[in-house]
Amino acid sequence: MHLDPLAILTAFGLIFLAELPDKTMFASLAMGTRMRPLYVWFGTSSAFIVHVAIAVGAGSLIGLLPDWIVKLVSASLFAFGAFMLLRNGGGDDEEEGGTRTVTGFWPVYSTAFMAVFISEWGDLTQITTANLAASNGTWSTAIGSAAALMSVSALALLAGQFIAKRVPLKTVQRIGGVCMLGLAIWTVVEIFVG
Repeated sequence: MHLDPLAILTAFGLIFLAELPDKTMFASLAMGTRMRPLYVWFGTSSAFIVHVAIAVGAGSLIGLLPDWIVKLVSASLFAFGAFMLLRNGGGDDEEEGGTRTVTGFWPVYSTAFMAVFISEWGDLTQITTANLAASNGTWSTAIGSAAALMSVSALALLAGQFIAKRVPLKTVQRIGGVCMLGLAIWTVVEIFVG
């Protein structure tokens, strides 16, 4: 196993910049306002590691799944998340109950894992990782890409916690719900445009 520091930095830089405006960053931010950030981070990081392994090990697997199906499932998950956030963002009596909707390590972990795992199929960062692995080496690309994806998720979760401490929970839930709904619509539009 040969590690090339320049290849690691190249993968980190390219993937970090590509993931910043990505919908999974916004999904992580929204989940971080409702759930324990560390649990969310473990879930998103696990999903990113699986995707990096798939991309560097067998980038051609992405082509086995029809793009429109992946995007439709992803849009459905985002729409469900929007529904849950907007439904719980209602009256004052729901504020305390709203914080208990998703608790515990495994429910939060699996929610975060599935949201990222499904939405990242065929994503620009996965395709870029596969391309970099072909030219810059598997392990170096895997390390740089995974570190970049996990870093963006951590930044989104920190921002989510910062917002959650300064903005009332109902407002955070409504904004998060609208963001998730926007991501669902954006993903559906990608089916017809892309």
